[in-house]
Amino acid sequence: QVQLVESGGGLVQAGGSLRLSCAASGSIFSIKAMGWYRQAPGKQRELVAAITRGGNTNYADSVKGRFTISTDNAWNRVYLQMNNLKPEDTAVYYCNADLTFQSDSWGQGTQVTVSS
Repeated sequence: QVQLVESGGGLVQAGGSLRLSCAASGSIFSIKAMGWYRQAPGKQRELVAAITRGGNTNYADSVKGRFTISTDNAWNRVYLQMNNLKPEDTAVYYCNADLTFQSDSWGQGTQVTVSS
C-alpha cells in the first residue's frame, strides 16, 4: 500500500500562486501514475492534473496553462504548481496514486482558498 500526505494549501488572493506537495511512502514501486483532484462544496470531486511514469501529463481544461504537475525522480513527491489562481479554484485538493493491482490511494486533502 501507499500512504500520501499533502501540504502547501492555504489562503491566497486571486492572481496569486501556491505550490502543493504530496509525499508518498510505502510501496512506491507500485505507483503507475499520480494525480491531483479537487472537490468544492456541493460539487463532485474532479481531476485537476495527472502524470504517468512515462511523463505524460493530463490537465483539466479549466487549469491548462495555469497549473503544472511534476514529480521528483524517485517518485517520492508529486507537486502541483498553481499560478494565476481564481476564486473558482477554491476547493479541497487531494493527492491520488494509481497503483498496480491495488485500489487507488488517497491523501487526506489540503484546503485551497482563493479570495477575490
